[in-house]
Amino acid sequence: MKHYLGIEFGSTRIKAVVINEAYEPVSAGGYTWASRLENGVWTYDMSEALAGLRAALQGVEGLSRVTAVGLSGMMHGYLAFDRDWNLLAPFRTWQNTITAEAAGRLSELFAFNVPQRWSIAHLYQAMLNGEAHIGRVAHITTLAGYMHYLLTGVNAVGVGEASGIFPIGEDGRGYDKAMLEKFQTLIDEMGLPFHISDVLPAVLTAGEPAGRLTEAGAALTGGLLTPGLPFAPPEGDGGTGMTATNAVAPGTGNVSAGTSIFSMVVLERPLAHRYEEIDVVTTPAGRPVAMVHCNNCTNDSNAWISLLREAAQLFGADPTSDELYTKLYQKSLEGDPDCGGVLTCNYVAGEGITHLDSGRPLLARMPGARFTLGNFMRSMLYATMSTLKLGMDILAGEGVAIRSMTGHGGLFKTEGVGQRYMAAACGAPVTCLNTAGEGGPYGMALLAAYLDQRKEGEGLEEYLASRVFKNVEGTVCEPDEETAAGFAAYMAAYKQLLKVEKTATDVLL
Repeated sequence: MKHYLGIEFGSTRIKAVVINEAYEPVSAGGYTWASRLENGVWTYDMSEALAGLRAALQGVEGLSRVTAVGLSGMMHGYLAFDRDWNLLAPFRTWQNTITAEAAGRLSELFAFNVPQRWSIAHLYQAMLNGEAHIGRVAHITTLAGYMHYLLTGVNAVGVGEASGIFPIGEDGRGYDKAMLEKFQTLIDEMGLPFHISDVLPAVLTAGEPAGRLTEAGAALTGGLLTPGLPFAPPEGDGGTGMTATNAVAPGTGNVSAGTSIFSMVVLERPLAHRYEEIDVVTTPAGRPVAMVHCNNCTNDSNAWISLLREAAQLFGADPTSDELYTKLYQKSLEGDPDCGGVLTCNYVAGEGITHLDSGRPLLARMPGARFTLGNFMRSMLYATMSTLKLGMDILAGEGVAIRSMTGHGGLFKTEGVGQRYMAAACGAPVTCLNTAGEGGPYGMALLAAYLDQRKEGEGLEEYLASRVFKNVEGTVCEPDEETAAGFAAYMAAYKQLLKVEKTATDVLL
């Protein structure tokens, strides 16, 4: 039986998942890592990325049966190289909010929203800053694109990943030509020696071959993978999340919730207006998608849960992570629907949707608040999706129809908790599939399987619906009135808390 391997370089874990021909996960391995704030920039070390890749693969069984591979990673960010692929500056991740000037100018120039996270915003900001490395730039790419290049020698990304680098044209197959010309004018005006079309990675759509594992690439895996293995186009965590949840057709959507949280809604028609809070990206097949991306999700709650673990250990208890998270998430269900006057702002990093360039996590209590463990945990979990709610309200105002919404990622691992709160936040049923816990690397493994199995003329939407998810089971949670009303009351107070957050970022330096 053939196996397919998906590898994702996520924000907190590098994870490898192997699936079989029945699209069932059969083995997984992982490596935990974390970004670091160095000289005001959130970054990761590329040597650790390779070490994490090997560690994740070492935890996987059945690699000898793998017949196709796909790499994924956190979208956006900035990796700049010279002609010989020497790294010119530390990796600037999606967490950074240091490109406001560039993002604003490009959004006006293109008449298209360019968020601060996007690679082109980072490139232009480096140009505006006059950074020493900018005259030597020959390539820019994302983390997934770079790791794919190291393993295959092919400098290309999937169209979904590319859509977080530079805007995609209406045909959904490559960068927007008119916008490329406008950006080239900026380069020429500064007298820089590169051409933007040469600097950006090539664009491929799902199902297209994206190279094979080279001898040098196999060596980087510690010999755990065999040279010659075919690779699918590398995708971002947005594209793999859509694939993992069968949310690639118009009118479908998904929410990915981990270190960051974002929703992806496949559009049936273009948005009527441009919004700073809404990114327009694509599916791995090139369909337009409205993306609401929030930098902050579970980092703050994870820190609090780690603190509670320390408290438990004082009394001789040492619960596993699964036990700890499950119990505390379930405890939140005992909290009041509006969290009893307990408020949380979970901003560890800056947040583009609320126009904050940095974050200061806050826990506040209203006079007379019921400060119980249930309300504390419920407030923590509400906070993970409160900023997302602000963006989803914009889509609702545009009349964007969402027939189905699927949740995946760590926030949904405890059954019936995050799913229930998300249904209240979105005002729509939320489905969690049995495979949702594997998240992005599972979606990347499916894209590798699609590369190997697709029939002539078989699109990704048809492939996923008729083959992969035909018999997959899941749970559906409808929004209930009590939770929805409680979440709405919480949101009213949360919007006021954001004023306190703004002050905190100004004075707590």
